[in-house]
Amino acid sequence: MLTIRPSEERGHGNRGWLDSRFTFSFSGYHDPEHMGFRALRVINEDHVAPGTGFGKHSHSDMEILTYVLEGAIQHEDSHGGKGLLVPGELQYMSAGTGVAHSEFNPSADQTLHFMQIWLLPNKLGIAPSYHQKRFAVQDGPNKIHPLASSDGRDGSFVIHSDGELLAAKLDGGGSVTHNFIHGHGWLQVVRGGVTANGIALKHGDGLRISDEVALKIDSADGGEVLLFDLQ
Repeated sequence: MLTIRPSEERGHGNRGWLDSRFTFSFSGYHDPEHMGFRALRVINEDHVAPGTGFGKHSHSDMEILTYVLEGAIQHEDSHGGKGLLVPGELQYMSAGTGVAHSEFNPSADQTLHFMQIWLLPNKLGIAPSYHQKRFAVQDGPNKIHPLASSDGRDGSFVIHSDGELLAAKLDGGGSVTHNFIHGHGWLQVVRGGVTANGIALKHGDGLRISDEVALKIDSADGGEVLLFDLQ
C-alpha cells in the first residue's frame, strides 16, 4: 500500500529566522494522524536565515540525522562533538543518555536549507555519540546509497534503530529500485520530482510504504530522495 503525504499538507512554522515544514507532528504543530511512521518520528525541512541558528538545547534517547541541501551547519555539543556540515555530508548524533548541542548558520548571506530526521532508538540509555561523513550521493547518481543502518553496510553509519536511511540522486531519465527488507518504508522527495511505482511525487511530498516488496523510482527531469526502510 502506498499513501501520499502531500507537501502542501505538511505542518508549517515560521519564526522569521527559521522557516520549517513538518511531515510529522513537531513543536507547535500537532496532528494525531501524523505522529510518525514505525521507527521514523521526525522529518523536518528547515530554512535558517544567515547568521542565525538553534541555541544550545538538549535531547535524549533519539537517533538524529541531518542532511544538508544548501549552505552549511556549524555544530557543537556538550560531549565534545563539533564540525561544519556541508552538502554531500551526513551528520549522525545518538542522543542516548542526554546531550546538549547548538546548530548555527555561519554564513553572512546564504540561507541554510537542510533536512532534520529523528528515528526512535531500539535501545535506551546508550552513551551519546557524534559523527559526520561525506557520502557519494551527489557524485554517484542513479544509485541507492545506504547512509545509516543497523549493520553499517557499505560504509553507512551504524545506528541504534529499527530503521535505516538511504538516498539517491536521479538524473533526468534515471531510475533506481529498492527491495525492502521488511516491506515498510517512507520516501521523501528533497529535490525535483520523481515517480515511485507509477505515483508522481514533487519536492516535499512523502510516500508511506506498507507491505511492499520493492519500490521503483524514476525521474524525467532529475530529483533527489531520502528513502527509509523500516521494520
